Amino acid sequence: MTASHILSAASSHSENGLSPELAEKYGNLCEIMRDMGQVVIGYSGGVDSTLVMKVAHDVLGENAIAVTGDSEAFPQGEVDAAQVVATDMGIQIVRVRTHEISNPHFAVNNPNRCYHCKTELFTELQKVATERGVRWIADGSHSDDGKPGDHRPGLKAAEERGVRSPLREAGMTKADVRDLALYLGVPNWDKPSFACLSSRFPYGTAITPELLARLDGCEKLLRELGFRQFRVRHHDTVARIEVEPADIVKVVEHRDTINARFKELGYTYITLDLEGYRSGKMNDTLSQKSNLIPLAVR
Repeated sequence: MTASHILSAASSHSENGLSPELAEKYGNLCEIMRDMGQVVIGYSGGVDSTLVMKVAHDVLGENAIAVTGDSEAFPQGEVDAAQVVATDMGIQIVRVRTHEISNPHFAVNNPNRCYHCKTELFTELQKVATERGVRWIADGSHSDDGKPGDHRPGLKAAEERGVRSPLREAGMTKADVRDLALYLGVPNWDKPSFACLSSRFPYGTAITPELLARLDGCEKLLRELGFRQFRVRHHDTVARIEVEPADIVKVVEHRDTINARFKELGYTYITLDLEGYRSGKMNDTLSQKSNLIPLAVR
């Protein structure tokens, strides 16, 4: 399908399942892609970057290159699942190895950790773009990212390197992303939000490959037990499980299996967070005036 056909289709979607507002945003998103001409997309396998990849591929074809970062901080199962989604959509992706864990500024795990992680990823994306003569790099950030109180130092890394965020440029919210992804047949439109395993550690706790592998094993078990939205947080000898409130009873029902496996992986105590899962909970210890967060990455 050509870009002109996609833009024409976008204008009529309000009559076929999209609200007029979202149809307009979709048309804007297609126009942004067309204006780019070529783009390298940081593809994580989440719904945001998958939607960017889908629309870019529809508009630009082979001039849209999706790149997935592969590292210890990202569960191998997630990397493999991202590959499956792309393959099912008929899109080839490039896998690059990232080495953020070898960066002491990342491993020491201060509140600007994500800045160093994204810097490493965008550096690898830039290499791919340079090798292929592509001007633009894009990510999956949308207009809900970076709101007041939302600690996202990775956005600063993107800004410094000229990384574009087509979803944000088109004014799309997270709800818009899911609605449009569903409409366009993106297979993971309802995929729960996910963050790299390094977000499971309290700030100041050093991140090591061994601890990342331990958390990966714990979360793999929860995934196998059928949980969808969850986190396992690392607190020295304690593993703190966060699930949706409706799933708390289910954790108790599987407590023997969970307890045995988590202890086998190295934890002494296994606890259940009674509040349940909440995105960014490890940022609760930060304050607006924390001197641990450099102004450049707030």
